Amino acid sequence: MKIDRVTVRMIRVPIRMTRKHGVGDISSSISNVILELGTDGGLIGWGEASPWTVFTGTAEASAAAIDVYFQPLLLGADPFAVNELMQRCDKAVFGHGDAKAAVEMALLDLVGQALGAPIHWLLGGAVRMEIPLSVSIANPDFAADLELAKRVHAEGVRLFKVKTGFTDHATDLKRLEALRQTFDADMDLRVDYNQGLEAWDAIRQLKDVEAFRPTFIEQPVPRDRLDAMAAITAAIVTPILADESVFTPADAIRLVRERAADCVSIKIMKSGGILPARRIAEIAEAAGLAAYGGTMFEGGIALTAGMHLVAATRNISLGAEFYTATYVLERDVLASPVRQVNGKTQVPDGPGLGIAVDRDVLKHYTVEQRG
Repeated sequence: MKIDRVTVRMIRVPIRMTRKHGVGDISSSISNVILELGTDGGLIGWGEASPWTVFTGTAEASAAAIDVYFQPLLLGADPFAVNELMQRCDKAVFGHGDAKAAVEMALLDLVGQALGAPIHWLLGGAVRMEIPLSVSIANPDFAADLELAKRVHAEGVRLFKVKTGFTDHATDLKRLEALRQTFDADMDLRVDYNQGLEAWDAIRQLKDVEAFRPTFIEQPVPRDRLDAMAAITAAIVTPILADESVFTPADAIRLVRERAADCVSIKIMKSGGILPARRIAEIAEAAGLAAYGGTMFEGGIALTAGMHLVAATRNISLGAEFYTATYVLERDVLASPVRQVNGKTQVPDGPGLGIAVDRDVLKHYTVEQRG
């Protein structure tokens, strides 16, 4: 079996509400890259890159990385040679983890389909087929977000991650108080600053936040301030979760050495795929750090790849935020939507990713196509 077709599409999908974060906002639409790999045997593997300009880069750059640099490596290649092909992609282009993640998931999708096995089987088998769903509270219109929280709570969701640091401290505390008063103990509250605090004043503010009993506080200060992360971790009782500070396994080792967090957010878009993400999870597990399934602004293709990762990785035990396709995007490109049942994401068990793409929807949202 050989890859004989590489098609790269950039899509732009409207979103239902503004999303504000400590380092940047998403106001009207999300731009992602959809990769389609065809084989001489008629199989099609799907991948998705979901960059964020303030976090990993742009969709335009991701599309160019795949089309210009990765396509020559993929055409004529055996998709079973996943490790070799990803090594060649790493040597061809520095960074661009989201583009590499798209290539890797498309390759694994082809391998799984050829073997009749879901991707989580290729990773050693699932330890969970239902993943507790975490929904982020990030709308500057907090009244609308509170109504969303009530709706998803009625659907069984109990994990809520509140985005903080994009407004003043007093407003953050009021939002946390409203959520805690509304749901009392019947919610697992998490807080995410997305690097939004100044290191010099972070501990004072975070001690105020602790009054609302969050399960963890995520990335309070800029990613390169591991010294401040370590000081915060030592100073407060609430566990600190690192996100932007850990892109690679080497980052995870530094985090552990400096005791700069208690747990870590693992995202295939920042790590460059499922396989490097698992290495981060294994480092965290060896150090006694729990892990959380993070996302960027993925649609259903990339979210499903993340599901297979979490399903097969014991240490990603703090739930996962596979909510964007269901609650944020105007419409997803999957023919069958991501399944959420009683507050838990259901992991597909079909071959490969276990998905089908609605080509009419994909065409509707495509703004550029190469190949």
